[in-house]
Amino acid sequence: MAGHSKWSNIKRKKEKTDAQKGKMFTKLGREIAIAVRSGGADPETNSRLRDAIAKAKSNNMPNDSIQRSIKKAAGEGDNTGFELITYEGYGPNGVAVIVETYTDNRNRTAGDVRHIFDKYGGNLGTTGCVSFMFDMKGQIIIEKNSSTDEDELMILALEAGAEDFAAEDEYFEILTSPGDFSNVRDELEKAGLEFASAEVTMLPTTYTELTDPEVVEKMEKLIERLEDHDDVQNIWHNWSQD
Repeated sequence: MAGHSKWSNIKRKKEKTDAQKGKMFTKLGREIAIAVRSGGADPETNSRLRDAIAKAKSNNMPNDSIQRSIKKAAGEGDNTGFELITYEGYGPNGVAVIVETYTDNRNRTAGDVRHIFDKYGGNLGTTGCVSFMFDMKGQIIIEKNSSTDEDELMILALEAGAEDFAAEDEYFEILTSPGDFSNVRDELEKAGLEFASAEVTMLPTTYTELTDPEVVEKMEKLIERLEDHDDVQNIWHNWSQD
């Protein structure tokens, strides 16, 4: 069930409309820019930037757009001061939700996020109220195809420093510690592998199932509204979607 949820979420992101992709690319560009400002414009020496670029590529962001984001952040044309703020709360029926935002106005963002939770049957909680139900991990998803040898991939990933390797129906999942993610991803990339997803993420340790169609609809709308918000960068939840 959990594995299916991961794959469903990845496919849903890939199937976004052009307008939705434009918004997603804007957010990925912001993540790249913040990485540049925190550690410089050279991905060889800035692991945070390498990770942001890998995430952008796995979401099909054009390389020209990635390079523009890096150059813009490295120059002096954009001095907007964004800060990272994370919110925790519950969706309908107690689904645990973590919302990561980059904002230049924390009061506006907090009010908007709270309103979205309230409108769709959830409630915003305090720091730490749900994060204990998640583990931060590097996660690499590789879609299965006839040219991928499972044993060779597993050995390559584990020798590069991966913590775990799993073969699901449609994909391979490789998990790492946050600190080892960049190295494992780099080694797999050197081997010519392409990623359906590659990022440091928050993985649920337990999942919540929803069976009532009305509750499912509320949860879907909660996620959609949060994703549509300009300040929201990432959303993690423990809703098990079948």
